[in-house]
Amino acid sequence: MQHSVGAPLPPPHQPGQAPGAGGADWAQGAGHHPGPHQAHHPGPHPASPPGSHPVHPAPPPPVPPAPLHPTPAPPPMDPSGVTGHIQLPPGGLVPLPHPPAGGAAVADASQAAVAVLLIGPAGAGKTTVARHWADRRRVPTAHISLDDVREWVRSGFANPQSGWNENSEAQYRLARRTCGFAARNFLANGISCILDDAVFPDRPVVGLGGWKRHVGPGLLPVVVLPGLEIVLERNAARSGNRRLSDEEVARIHGRMAGWYGSGLPIIDNSTYDVETTARMLDEVVARSIASPPSW
Repeated sequence: MQHSVGAPLPPPHQPGQAPGAGGADWAQGAGHHPGPHQAHHPGPHPASPPGSHPVHPAPPPPVPPAPLHPTPAPPPMDPSGVTGHIQLPPGGLVPLPHPPAGGAAVADASQAAVAVLLIGPAGAGKTTVARHWADRRRVPTAHISLDDVREWVRSGFANPQSGWNENSEAQYRLARRTCGFAARNFLANGISCILDDAVFPDRPVVGLGGWKRHVGPGLLPVVVLPGLEIVLERNAARSGNRRLSDEEVARIHGRMAGWYGSGLPIIDNSTYDVETTARMLDEVVARSIASPPSW
C-alpha cells in the first residue's frame, strides 16, 4: 500500500512519559528540553508562533563560595577615650584622702587608695623602698620613678653628672609633669601609686609646689633621710649616670636637711632594712590619711 505524502508521524511513546506528551511537543515545533538521561544539542531556537512571546527563564545568580575562616568585622572606632572595651575615667587632680570610716584613729594604709611622693637625696634608698612598698600592698599599686622617666630621653639626655643647666631643668620639669599625669590617671582608675624624687625644700615652686600642681592636693609627701655616711656608702654601690660624685652627694644631703621643721613626716632609715622602712612608711601614710599634712 502506498502512503500519501503528508504530516510526519509523531515519535513513538517514551517509557515514563505521559501518552501524547512527546507528540504534542513535536507537533508544535517547540524546543525539546532534555531529561536527566538525554543529551542537549544546542541549536537555533525555532520561531515562535505569531503573537506569542517565548519565555526563557533567567539562569540563577552565582553563589559565592563561603570563606573557610570568616573574619569578624572590626569594632567601630570611638574617639571618646575608649581603650579596648573599657571606658577609662578622666584623671583629675588627686583630692585629699578620706579619713578612716567608723571613727578609727588610724586607717589601713595597705588598702587605701593613695598617691605618695617619697622624697630623699641620692643614695637614700627611696627607689628601692618605693618599689618594695608597692609590691607588698593588698591593692593595685604602681611605682613611678622620676629618674626612670627622665631616662626615657635617649639622644640629648641631660646627664646629671654634667651638672644642672637649662637642658636638665627643662627635662626635669617635663618628666615631673609626665609622672604627675600618670599618677592622676592611675588613681582615677583605681590604682594607687608611689612616686620618688629628690625634691629640695629651698625650691618650693619647681619642687614640691610643682608636684602639687600636677598631681593634686591629695598627694602625700614623705621624706626618707638617712645619715650622710649611709648615703655615701649606697651611692658608691651605684653605676652609670645614677652614681654621683661624693661632693655632689654631700651637697644634696646638706640641702635636704631643710626638711626638718617643715612639718612633713621624715623617716631616718640609717639603721633600717628595706622591709622595716616600708613598714614605717605604712604607718606614716596611715597617719597622713587620718590627718593630711599642710604643705
